[in-house]
Amino acid sequence: MDGPAAPITKSAAAKLVKRNFLEALKSNDFGKLKAILIQRQIDVDTVFEVEDENMVLASYKQGYWLPSYKLKSSWATGLHLSVLFGHVECLLVLLDHNATINCRPNGKTPLHVACEMANLDCVKILCDRGAKLNCYSLSGHTALHFCTTPNSILCAKQLVWRGANVNMKTNNQDEETPLHTAAHFGLPELVAFYVEHGAIVDSVNAHMETPLAIATYWALRFKEQEYSRDHHLICRMLLDYKAEVNARDDDFKSPLHKAAWNCDHVLMDMMLEAGAEANLMDINGCAAIQYVLKVTSVRPAARPEICYQLLLNHGAARIYPPQFHKVIQACHSYPRAIEVVVNAYEHIKWNVKWKRAIPDDDLEPQAVNLGGNIRGE
Repeated sequence: MDGPAAPITKSAAAKLVKRNFLEALKSNDFGKLKAILIQRQIDVDTVFEVEDENMVLASYKQGYWLPSYKLKSSWATGLHLSVLFGHVECLLVLLDHNATINCRPNGKTPLHVACEMANLDCVKILCDRGAKLNCYSLSGHTALHFCTTPNSILCAKQLVWRGANVNMKTNNQDEETPLHTAAHFGLPELVAFYVEHGAIVDSVNAHMETPLAIATYWALRFKEQEYSRDHHLICRMLLDYKAEVNARDDDFKSPLHKAAWNCDHVLMDMMLEAGAEANLMDINGCAAIQYVLKVTSVRPAARPEICYQLLLNHGAARIYPPQFHKVIQACHSYPRAIEVVVNAYEHIKWNVKWKRAIPDDDLEPQAVNLGGNIRGE
């Protein structure tokens, strides 16, 4: 016969209860969850280590060293997990048992997670139960800063209607307002909502960038090399809200510089018509036309000839004639762009640097005629 079963130790019993608690949270078994809490078998604020490959539950201070490998787990309370899974019933049970609503075991409160998950029902419940609307995550972001997708716009509206500070800057090295965040992620509806509710149109971040400058820079999707209509719309809206078109960041770049860097003729036209100064120079002494020149060869979706024409039509200084070979070097694959620039001169003298500026592989058998001939002697 087998001997009597070994008694379950206190430690093993605690682990079993914790596992049952976690399983109830994951399966939304709020009845089982309530029974466990009523029996006081476990603390309502027990912290679990759970899989979190996308770091939805985690937040870290900027500048902190992190391992080079990707962290795959985070700490979370039952409130965080209920929000993560969208289990409203479990969330209510935990709150009814006095769960700590602003707990940050891994740097985020449940409200931060609810906004990142775009779970409007959870946002409403947490706000009704007293969640702090302007509480910072460990990375220095408020709940509004976690509203970065079209699906989270209603969450942001709910927060603002309940009193969230629409001009509160991140508590980190970026110091961005929610308006900067909405401009970055291309959310025109949210931009309009923030401005209508008191957002400062020309607020600046730690780098002295305005929301207009942010929207301009992010209008180019660098990976796809495509331009974003939503970011273009945001820029139009901000200009209509009287945003300063010649605002300068800490490198003295204006929004026009950023549009020129993207070779974005739509935004360049918009800003020049709104009064952007074509000859403003950045900290390195470069005007917008030099920016277009630098990036012409690496912006396949761009129309550089339009960018040059717009700047020249609005009084941009022409490229210094002895340096015209740099135009040919940058634009040899865009003859229309060269034509636009060369036509800005009444007369320009050809020199041998012009031919040398064109790689041998791209040099046509017949010379390219640009008013003066580019050909060997």
